[in-house]
Amino acid sequence: MSATGSTLPRPRLLGRATVNAVVAISVLYTLLPVLWLVLAAAKNRDALFSSDLLSLSDFSFARNLTDLFAMDGGLYGRWYVNSLLYAVLGAAVGALVSVACGYAFDKYRFRHKEKLFGLVLAAVMVPQTVLALPLYLMASEAGLVNTFWAVFVPVLFNPFGVYLGRIFSQGYVPDEVLEAARIDGAGELTMYARVALRMLGPGLVTVFLFQLTAIWNNFFLPMVMLSDQDLYPVSLGLYAWNSSASVSPEYYPVVIMGSLLAVVPLILAFVLLQRFWRSGLTAGAVK
Repeated sequence: MSATGSTLPRPRLLGRATVNAVVAISVLYTLLPVLWLVLAAAKNRDALFSSDLLSLSDFSFARNLTDLFAMDGGLYGRWYVNSLLYAVLGAAVGALVSVACGYAFDKYRFRHKEKLFGLVLAAVMVPQTVLALPLYLMASEAGLVNTFWAVFVPVLFNPFGVYLGRIFSQGYVPDEVLEAARIDGAGELTMYARVALRMLGPGLVTVFLFQLTAIWNNFFLPMVMLSDQDLYPVSLGLYAWNSSASVSPEYYPVVIMGSLLAVVPLILAFVLLQRFWRSGLTAGAVK
């Protein structure tokens, strides 16, 4: 009896050790590239191609930062502003559209509702790269190629955001509250804007963060749509500089520094909005 009891904790301890090891490996896998990026951004060009990356010598963080915003007439600053416009404005409008569509799918009855929602779910599984060429042809017909709108408009509709919007509407907006608002004489738009949208706040922020990350990291669509470097986002601009680095090695330090700065908005967004998206991600668990 005692021998059996003494052997029971061993599988539990072994399982806990395995889980901790997997978590530790995952953390290292995630953080080591970021650590390398931080260290490399603080080194000059010669140190990047030597074995002294971890040393405290050849510290050139300030110089690399200055060179980054001075390279090609300050083009990186324009790319950064472009990315903020594409990502922040596009994610905000896209989140509003997605949540409104999800709310409509949840609260209203209309013909072929579930079939249309099935098409939305099917669109989730379509890779964005597959849509790039059809979007280019449509933008070409509309005369929007090589303009801000060629990149901005396609990111406003997100099928996965519509799906999340319906889930959040089911979990956060009780039908009884809407019925009470109708009895009080509120119209449908007023009821949505003043009652439902406030309840959908965590879902709105969650969809916004997903959209922000996807648009900020978007590369293929701008590459297809844009030829004017002044309209490039950060991702496409750094790719262009990196392609030139094989001929002009002075681009290497600024590309690394630019890559480090490119992750800052995403980190800030997740840190500042974490209390909203954490509650949003647990909506299904408490429903």
